[in-house]
Amino acid sequence: MSLISFIKDAGEKLFGGSSAQAAPAPAPAPAAAAAAPTADKVADLNAAAGAAIKKYIEAQQLKADNLQVTFDGGSHTVTVAGVAADQATKEKIVLCCGNVASVEKVEDQLTVAQSGSTSKFHTVVSGDTLSKIAQQVYGNASQYNKIFEANKPMLSNPDKIYPGQVLRIPE
Repeated sequence: MSLISFIKDAGEKLFGGSSAQAAPAPAPAPAAAAAAPTADKVADLNAAAGAAIKKYIEAQQLKADNLQVTFDGGSHTVTVAGVAADQATKEKIVLCCGNVASVEKVEDQLTVAQSGSTSKFHTVVSGDTLSKIAQQVYGNASQYNKIFEANKPMLSNPDKIYPGQVLRIPE
């Protein structure tokens, strides 16, 4: 198990539609209690957000046995559990959870059926390109495709990365 940090304001915009919204943080003062949603409403919002993230993972064609995804809007934390086929799939599922707007942390409770080498993670900053990251990591900008391939299907184009996005960097 591990807790991985992400940038809350960056990522896929899965919440806010009619089917899923991130639950708000608890009200800080009694005066705000009248405007605060009920516990049932918060639970419903959190459940809808967890379901939206799970649907996003499935849309990326990533699978894990007994995949469970929950979201806590108060702490902006996703908890993901299940059994991924391999380490790469596990890491991609965690990144799908974390690269969602309103998610600040992912509690990784996934296990793997077949172990493998662990990738490093890189948070994209303004001005980054896959070539620039490859130059920093591998000493060769032309190795950018290695990073691109390691982040498919979440990345569909090597030119479409954004600040705050977290990428897998394979050995």
